[in-house]
Amino acid sequence: MTRPESRRGVARPSRAGTESGPWPRRSPITCHPVHANVKGYAPNTAAPPGGPPIAPYEGWELTHLASRARDHGLLSEADRVLLNKVGRQAMDRRTVTPEDATRTAEVLGRLAATHLGGTPCDRTDCLACAKLAAGETAIAARSAEPLTRPEAPAAAGGDLRYPPQLIPELTFAAEDARVLAAMRDGVHEEARLWRLNYDASRLSLFSGFDELLCLPLVRGVQKYDYQIATALKVLRDLRGRALLADEVGLGKTIEAGLVLKEYIVRGLVRKALILVPASLTVQWQEELREKFRLHFEIMDEVEDWERHDLVIASLDTAKRPMNQEIIEKLYYDLVIVDEAHKLRHRRTKNWKFVSAIRKKYVLMLTATPVQNDLEELFNLVTLLKPGQMRTWGEFRREFFSAGDKRTPRNPQALRQMLLGVMIRNRRGDAIVLPPRKVDSIEVPLSPPERALYDGVSAFVRRWFGAGPLANRLSLMVLQREIGSSPAAATETLKKLRGSANFSWEERAELDALYQKSAAVDRSERGEQLVRLLHATPDKVIVFTQYYRTMAWLAERLAKDGISLATFHGGMNPAEKEASVHAFRGPAQVFLSTEAGGEGRNLQFAHRLVNFDLPWNPLRLEQRIGRVHRLGQTHEVHIVNLWSRDTIEEYVLELLDRKVHMFELVVGELDMILGNVDAEKTFEDLLIEIWAIEDAAKRRAEVERLGERLVKARGAYEDAKTYDDRLFGSDLEVGVGVAR
Repeated sequence: MTRPESRRGVARPSRAGTESGPWPRRSPITCHPVHANVKGYAPNTAAPPGGPPIAPYEGWELTHLASRARDHGLLSEADRVLLNKVGRQAMDRRTVTPEDATRTAEVLGRLAATHLGGTPCDRTDCLACAKLAAGETAIAARSAEPLTRPEAPAAAGGDLRYPPQLIPELTFAAEDARVLAAMRDGVHEEARLWRLNYDASRLSLFSGFDELLCLPLVRGVQKYDYQIATALKVLRDLRGRALLADEVGLGKTIEAGLVLKEYIVRGLVRKALILVPASLTVQWQEELREKFRLHFEIMDEVEDWERHDLVIASLDTAKRPMNQEIIEKLYYDLVIVDEAHKLRHRRTKNWKFVSAIRKKYVLMLTATPVQNDLEELFNLVTLLKPGQMRTWGEFRREFFSAGDKRTPRNPQALRQMLLGVMIRNRRGDAIVLPPRKVDSIEVPLSPPERALYDGVSAFVRRWFGAGPLANRLSLMVLQREIGSSPAAATETLKKLRGSANFSWEERAELDALYQKSAAVDRSERGEQLVRLLHATPDKVIVFTQYYRTMAWLAERLAKDGISLATFHGGMNPAEKEASVHAFRGPAQVFLSTEAGGEGRNLQFAHRLVNFDLPWNPLRLEQRIGRVHRLGQTHEVHIVNLWSRDTIEEYVLELLDRKVHMFELVVGELDMILGNVDAEKTFEDLLIEIWAIEDAAKRRAEVERLGERLVKARGAYEDAKTYDDRLFGSDLEVGVGVAR
């Protein structure tokens, strides 16, 4: 296989073992380890792997696992019903019977044996899956006491009455006794609380949308004029129903968040539903919480939709018959649909479902509203504002030319019609991201590492297609982990060698692989990382997929005197904030699992190392998006570490040479992958190819997938060009500088 090509702005492989790699050499400095938040994982020994503290399952976690079990064809229907039932009881603070608790523990034990907890989850660094991977089977204890309304306070200071001789008709209610007593005793509230009440009263007098009242409440957002102008136009002119079609990377999520927050501040929105792709649910939740202080619940298969006012769900979850029936009975003040191009066809279930939701305001977000023809535009706009484009027959007669469904007969009239429903800002010259430099460094595996990797891959190929689904999930997890580090795979091999899911012959082979993994005491990629970090005085973000890899790296870097802060999904919010604060301060390295790729802006750093390469390309893009985004002022330098004859080499080859991923703006890759395969994810396609035992056939399938990716990127570029020609600049509000 040819190594990824070298070219300007994309991956340029270099050999490991050089003194400084791609970064300029610096003089040695003294570093002091920062609190690593690592629970002492001891790789290559029989000791427990450490890892985040294990806590009993909460109710939502049980329903989440039931949903994942259904998606992967695990457990019986009765077992999934039990998990949902007990989960609902826990969420409602109802008592779980001892019999149900015992049966639930047994079900969780069987589910843990499938290694479902180690497979990728839509909720990055999911606590429920982490508990399952750790073998937890206990349920969080809940008080069964009913919630009671607090009694009104007893009258303070005796019976206080206003002197009747002054205003005879004036009387006070009993609950005012405390206020009257405070007035009598000269006790008053702080001035700041009075001021807060005054400001609230003043803001309540604003009747129009001449300014955004929510701006002082938004944090961590670089406010661009065009985003504020977009939000105001949606509120004032479009009456809360809009198609936000900005180019990728201009912050449609921020614009939607501003509209949502403004409506909530003004008391116009209480109940909101956000429909997004499953892979983006956590990202939306994090962004809304961190930037807009809005706490949304992520809804799984079985949830109490009526109980939650602010909810996020994937479109696939929401349209399931059981959920759809409930949602269509509710009334939402605001519905937001991300990747709204999936609603382009009015005969699909997606379009009909969103159309059936009762709603006052609706925002639809997509960078490519039209890909094929003008009928797609008609369908989207009709979903927003029925009648805006008149009837389908009238629209077709006015804008379609004979035999041409792509070019409007009167483009200016079409744009004039769209002004009442659509905004499309383009990047132009005002919004320019700094350059991005990417180096992909090949790191040859040591002989022990190579023997272990090849042994695991051979085992996976031999048994992946023949075994039951539960075994296939376990083998997929094992293949991912060995691509990260022996430390990540050791514990899984230890569990699998004793699993009853595998035959005696398979367990004997797994035991031999475990012995090899436990004997590996050095990682060539880890040594390359140490050399890279010693070669620069700058702050560096290092991403890895697995906690065990992170824990092993933390120990290795600290041993070499490199200061670091770690970040992972098992930390509570205070610990996460402390880690980010440490990285802003004395720590040189921010060592993170995928949790650092969600909702955190780390653009005060501009160097990033991908210690391992996730099979999901969107995870890789999210990592890059933490530093290469609006607000970054330095050239961003990204280093990918990879080894030859691994599945990660396929990832790099397909994404770099075929799609040219590192040239794309963050957000564009998802648009491309959506055109590859509607049924299977990129990860599924990848493992199916890797499982082919014949090397020649494997190579042919890689080439075939590469051709599909090239075609998908071409379709995306065509759609961008078509939309630019169709909409022009008439729908912009003006892209300007930050405030």
